[in-house]
Amino acid sequence: QLQLVESGGGLVQPGGSLRLSCAASGTIFSIDAMAWYRQAPGKQRELVAQIRSGGSTNYADSVKGRFTISRENAKNTVYLQMNSLNAEDTAVYYCYTNFRFRDYWGQGTQVTVSS
Repeated sequence: QLQLVESGGGLVQPGGSLRLSCAASGTIFSIDAMAWYRQAPGKQRELVAQIRSGGSTNYADSVKGRFTISRENAKNTVYLQMNSLNAEDTAVYYCYTNFRFRDYWGQGTQVTVSS
């Protein structure tokens, strides 16, 4: 059984930064891909960024150059550094992985970008 717990969301002004964290209850060393998704009100959940065990990453076009995903296996944690935030980034952000053919989601953390 694996549990994912996000933290780091909050209210930030346009142009500001936030760092989200996703702590896994078990070791993530053996997990290949981990990802961040987000869901804005009235919209479908969308992939924001993904990182594989070897360190390769991919990003949604809307966040390229502004967001950075990273992982620290020793701390069983995945991060999402978000810079130059704008109102369109407002959403609930979820940590996700598929481990041993099962989907795991965190509970979500709210990010609100507003002046």
